[in-house]
Amino acid sequence: MPSTRVERLVLQSKDRRWDWFAPGLTCTARAWGPDVILCMGRMANCYGGRLAKAIPRARVIATLRTGKSLPWLFRRSLRRVAHVVANSEESRRLLVSAHGIAEERTSVIHNALVFPPETKEASAAEATGPVIALREGVGADALVLLCVGMFRPEKNQRELIEIASRLPREPSWQLWFVGEGVTRRQCEEWVARKGLSQRIRFFGFQENPAALYRAADVAVLSSTSESLSNFLIEAHAHGLPSIAYEVTGVHECGGIVVPRDNRDAFLAQVSRFITDRETLKAESRRVRSHALAHFSPQRQTAAYLELFARLRTRVSSL
Repeated sequence: MPSTRVERLVLQSKDRRWDWFAPGLTCTARAWGPDVILCMGRMANCYGGRLAKAIPRARVIATLRTGKSLPWLFRRSLRRVAHVVANSEESRRLLVSAHGIAEERTSVIHNALVFPPETKEASAAEATGPVIALREGVGADALVLLCVGMFRPEKNQRELIEIASRLPREPSWQLWFVGEGVTRRQCEEWVARKGLSQRIRFFGFQENPAALYRAADVAVLSSTSESLSNFLIEAHAHGLPSIAYEVTGVHECGGIVVPRDNRDAFLAQVSRFITDRETLKAESRRVRSHALAHFSPQRQTAAYLELFARLRTRVSSL
C-alpha cells in the first residue's frame, strides 16, 4: 500500500442485480498489484479463494460477518486465503471448530457503529422535531420496544409479536418494527389478527433509523441466526437497553440475553423495564458505555490497519 489515495472502480456500468457477476475482477486486481485484498460481504468472500490463487503475492483476507449457512465457494475461500476476520468471538470459534481454520489464521474485529450518536447539539435540535412527532399518541409514560432489521425468516419478528401479545394493556407500551422484506406482510396480518394494530407499528425501511433509536426505550431481538447484531450495538450506542434471545455473538453486544425460545424469560425482562424505570435508566447508561468503548469506527479501523501491516510484514520477510 504505497499510497493513501483511494480509487473507486466499478466493474459493471450499471447494477444488473446479478450477485455472482464481477466482470474483469481478477484481471483488474492483477493490474493493480495490491499488497492486501479485504473481502467484505458474501459475494466478495466467494471470490476470495480465486483472487488468492490468481495473485499469490497479495494477502487476501476473508471476513465472516454472517450467521447464515455459507456457500461452497465461500467455504473454499476460507481455506485458501491468508487470514480470516470474524466479527465475534463465537464466530471465530466456529471458524476453527466447524470449518477447520487454524486459529492463528483468524482474528476478531467487531462491527463498527454505522450510526454513532450525534453531538449533544444535534440531539437537542431534534428533540423538538422528528423524535417528538414519533412519540405523539404514544404517551409520555409508555414503553416503546424497537426492532430494526430485514423481514426474513431468520429474523423471526413474529416471535416478538407473540411475546407482545402477552403483555398487559397497562402500563402502556408499543412495539415498533423498522425494515422491509418477505415476511413483513405475514407479520402485519398476524398483528391484525391479534387485535394489536394500535400497539404495533411498522415503519418500513429507514435509511437512517437514528431518530427511531432516540424515540424508543428498549431494543428487542428474537433472531434465530446472527453473527454480531448491528442493530443491538447501534441501539446500545443510543442508550437503548436490549433484550435478545441467545444466538451467536449476542452476548458480545453487551445487552440482556435470555435462553433461546424462552418466551417467559423474555417477557419477564420486558415487564421489569415497564415497571422499574430506574433499572431501565441504569441499564441504558451501562450499554451505551459498552458500545462506545467496543464498537467505535476509529477502534475497528485501527484494528484492520494493524492487521494489514502485520500481514505485509510477513510477506516482506519471506
